[in-house]
Amino acid sequence: MKKSQGRSKAPFLSVIVPVYKQEKIVVENIQQILDTLNETQYSFEIIPVVDGTSLDKSLQNLRKLRNKKIRPVGYAQNRGKGYAVRFGMKKARGEIITFIDGGMDIDPQGITMLLEHMKWYKADIIIGSKLHPASLVNYPFIRRIITYFYYMMVKILFGLQVRDTQTGLKAYKQIVLKKVLPRLLVKQFAFDIEILAVANHLGYKKIFDAPVKVDLDWSASSIKLVGSNSAFLVLVDTLAIWYRLNILRYYDRQYKKNRTFDEVLNMFVNQP
Repeated sequence: MKKSQGRSKAPFLSVIVPVYKQEKIVVENIQQILDTLNETQYSFEIIPVVDGTSLDKSLQNLRKLRNKKIRPVGYAQNRGKGYAVRFGMKKARGEIITFIDGGMDIDPQGITMLLEHMKWYKADIIIGSKLHPASLVNYPFIRRIITYFYYMMVKILFGLQVRDTQTGLKAYKQIVLKKVLPRLLVKQFAFDIEILAVANHLGYKKIFDAPVKVDLDWSASSIKLVGSNSAFLVLVDTLAIWYRLNILRYYDRQYKKNRTFDEVLNMFVNQP
């Protein structure tokens, strides 16, 4: 009885899970997230977003789960993680919207930790951070160095005090995303920092981090930060966000002439 009462009072939660070429493991991974959330006080939906349904059978496999709490969606062409997360956010119905990387390098129990931090701080955004003192992490030393370097870069460029913007676990108030999503441009490599920088710019200053448990499969990591073209693109995108934010004032634009309709997202979005 107490558990059901708790569910009725807690905000409805949407969990976005970007999926890319994971047909062999996607059902097991989504089931793990489902089992974790079923132990919480929250009513929720899980929205796996298949980033390229033409590439494998991930979407078909997910539909076999036939669970009302799981709403698998997708689109034919691969468009990048940032686009997949934004697509899921547009579909989400939750008062709080989270996303977690689909590879399960991050323990899904961390979702609950983020939600608790959101309540404690009355936050606009909570992000999982590998650099949080209470985090339990297993990932290469060189990756730790580069994570810290990127944290310092983000702090200098955008004034954000959070310690790690690239960990694939975050929670947002729905009202923040409604203001931010139409202004975004990055579709892949620096999507995380673009949301945070634009939200902060628009006055949503209550952005905090929370501990996570990470066991990174280095060989399967989507961004290998040593000698990697992806790493270079992250840096380029980050500098481009700063330029658009501070020089072009791109994110302040709300005129119709600067927008176009994205048929996949089913929304108007800003253009360069």
